[in-house]
Formats: sequence, structure tokens, C-alpha cells
Amino acid sequence: MTDTISAFIQALNRVVWGAPALLLILGVGLYFSLRTRFFQVRKLGFSLGTIWHKLREKPETGGVSPFQAVCTALAATVGTGNIAGVAGAIAIGGPGAIFWMWVAALLGMVVKYAEVVLAVRYREPDGQGSFRGGPMYYIKNGLGKKWTWLGGLFCAFGMVAAFGVGNSTQISTAVTSINEALIFLGLIPSPRGNLMVGLLAGALVALVILGGAKRIGAVAEYLIPVMSLGYIALSLGVLLRNAGAVPGALQSIFAGAFSPKAFTGGAVGSAFLTLRIGVSRGVFTNEAGMGTASIAHAGANTRHPAEQGLYGIFEVFADTLVICTMTALVILSSGISVPYGTDAGAELTVAAFVSVYGGWVTIFLALSMALFAFATILGWGLYGIRCAEYLLGSRSFRPFALIHAATTVLGALVAPALLWELAEAVNGLMAIPNLIALAALSPEVFRLTAAYFGGSNVQKTALPPAARPIDKAG
Repeated sequence: MTDTISAFIQALNRVVWGAPALLLILGVGLYFSLRTRFFQVRKLGFSLGTIWHKLREKPETGGVSPFQAVCTALAATVGTGNIAGVAGAIAIGGPGAIFWMWVAALLGMVVKYAEVVLAVRYREPDGQGSFRGGPMYYIKNGLGKKWTWLGGLFCAFGMVAAFGVGNSTQISTAVTSINEALIFLGLIPSPRGNLMVGLLAGALVALVILGGAKRIGAVAEYLIPVMSLGYIALSLGVLLRNAGAVPGALQSIFAGAFSPKAFTGGAVGSAFLTLRIGVSRGVFTNEAGMGTASIAHAGANTRHPAEQGLYGIFEVFADTLVICTMTALVILSSGISVPYGTDAGAELTVAAFVSVYGGWVTIFLALSMALFAFATILGWGLYGIRCAEYLLGSRSFRPFALIHAATTVLGALVAPALLWELAEAVNGLMAIPNLIALAALSPEVFRLTAAYFGGSNVQKTALPPAARPIDKAG
């Protein structure tokens, strides 16, 4: 039965992440990049500066602060995919998969910017002093009622993804890492132990997400900086120790993107497979193109859509170009044997760190994976709740939150390999309606961008009744 399900999911993946889908994802990113003259590169420094000056900004009249919004979005994006997902990309697609992950991230920076801009532009008041928004709302309010079905389709896939990519995949990968640490300590992992981890995680998830967006943002605001900086510091230690091997690792990434056989002993025989794995895992880690992060940003108390959009650029930069790159270089510079052509995951990253720090690092990595997983489950809990509320009404909040917590318990008992395949398939299904909406609403993104950076008063342009008035950019 399991083999049949696995075969079906793999077949679905080949369809969802086939040439048309890859062209759509990369094509929309390239379109926005060319139309904005690679805005994401030109404004990266400005984006980092804006975030630095607004780190501790508090909401003025309801909602969450811009920093809390970006931390909630980062909580969902900076997860086990940065550790296990990158390792899997290298094992399945070879070192060259990281090159295509970079390409997807470079184009994805402006895509996520556009998603956030539209989410703030077309958001709606939630009746509790804050706002709700995201792809389903910019589809409804931007494209009109005839396209409401497309927003509903996004939400249907979003609810499924919240249980998969945003929950089961995360806790399952974290449990694998925890078991590695238990083995080092001389203990024997057991299903009962996995269940206990799941029960504890599920209880904590319920405690936080039942508090809504504000509580999730408050937790993420403190959790994300600590766990991200801790992992970066640990990775830098490995790279400094293996500094002489880093140039060779970089060479394998660039050359392996087009000649995977040369670096995998023939285990990876298709350059298209390398591209597909790199792009799909890149979308998994930074969520650019999926539209999900814009759900968190829609609740931010911000002056202008374009200003909040800058945080989207930063998210992809921090997630993929910094953290994922460090994981890849840690693995490729460590000298460990990579089982190319397999679905290796977190254990590959653990082995790379152990080669430098020794077995005790498995304890730190288990804690890191647990925190990464917990943060992602919280962020995706918010996304799933918003999708459920859009489809089923506000009364679905508590039932969905409790089901999400229960899924955490179940996910701790499932092997991660199958879940990663399912996560990639659902990611692609979510991205399709969102990318269609982005392309259709691109003129509004360009208009708001020009207005904000040109200093004009965009409030002169009438907004739809559902959207919040936009203040003049300072």
C-alpha cells in the first residue's frame, strides 16, 4: 500500500514539476525582474537598511509590527528544508541543484516582493483591529468575483499544504534528528519516544496558534533571530575549518548544474532532474511563488505596500542565499561520502557537522531542528487558518487549529521521505493559481513600486472598498 502511494506521489511530482510548471515559475520571476530592471538586486541594500531601522517597530493601531510579520513569514520559511531539504537536493540532484536553487531564489526575491505588495494592497479588515489578506484576497479584490474560484483553489491546496509541508514534514524530520542524538547518547529510539515528542510538540503548537496571529508573531519575533544566528554560527565554524575545500565545493555547484554525471559518478544522469530538484526545493525553502508568506505580511501595520514588500526580498535572501547556501557548503566541503541518487536528508547534514565537531553536535542539531520545525509549524498554522477562514468562515479557526496540532502528533510517527515527495507536489499545486494572479496583477505592482520610490502620493488613486487606504510614502 505504501509503495503504491509513494509511486502515485512521485508520478504527481513529475507532472506538477514538469517543464510547463518550471517555465511558469521561472518565467514569472524573470518577467518581474526584467520589468523592474532587477529591482531585487538594486534595492537589496535598501531593503536590509529598512529592516535594520524598523526592527523593533510596534504596531500603532492594531495588527502586528512589520518585524513581527516578517518573523512569522520567516518562521514558516526557515525550517527543516534549510537543513534536510538542501541535503536531499544534493543527494537527488547532485551539487548542481544548489545552482538552480540560487537561480530560483534570485528570481524569487522579486516574486515574493510582488506577493507582499499585492497582499497589503488588497487586504481586508478582520473585524478585530487587524487585517487578513494573501493570494485569495488579491485574487478576489484585484481580479474580480469571476476569479473567486481561483482563490478558493489556492486555499484548498493551502489547507492540505499546512498539514503536509507546514507540519508533518517538519516534525518528522525533527524526530529523525532527535533520534540521531539519542543514538549518540547510547539510547535506542522507539515509536513510543517519537509519540512523546509529537505529543509535546502538538501541545505547544495548540497553545501558541490558538492565540492567533498576534501570539504567533510574538513567539516568532524572539525565536527566529536566536535559532537562525545559532545555526549560522555553527555553519561558519565548519566552513572556517574546511576553508581549503570551499572553492572546490563552489566549483562542483556551478559545473554540476550542467554536467551532473561528472560529480555524482553517473548516479544523477539528467541535467533536467538537477534543475527540477533545485527549483522545487528552492520553492520549498523560501516559498517564493507560493504566495503563503504574503498571508503573514497582510496583517502588518505598515505605511505602504511597497515598503512591506521589501521584507519579502530580505526573506528569500536570508533563507536561501544565506542559510541554505551555508548548509550546502558545509556538506560539500566536509569530505563526507554523499549517497547520490538516494533520498538522504537530515542525516547527511548531521554527518557533515559531526566530521568537524564530533558526536556531541548531534544534540545541538537536534535542538536546532526541533526549533526550526516548531517555528515552521506555527507559521503554517496561521496560513492554514486563513485559508480555512476564507473557505469555511471564521468559525473554522478553532477546529482547524486543533486539527493542525493533532497532525503534529501524527507526523512524528511517519517516515520523512514520503512526506518530502508529497510536500513538493502540493507546493507546485499552490504556486500555479498564485503565479497566474501575479502575472495578471503585475501592472498594479509596477504602479505601486514606481509611486513609492518616486515619492508620489498614491492615495490619489481610488482603492477598492476592501483595501486599506495607503498613506503617502515618506
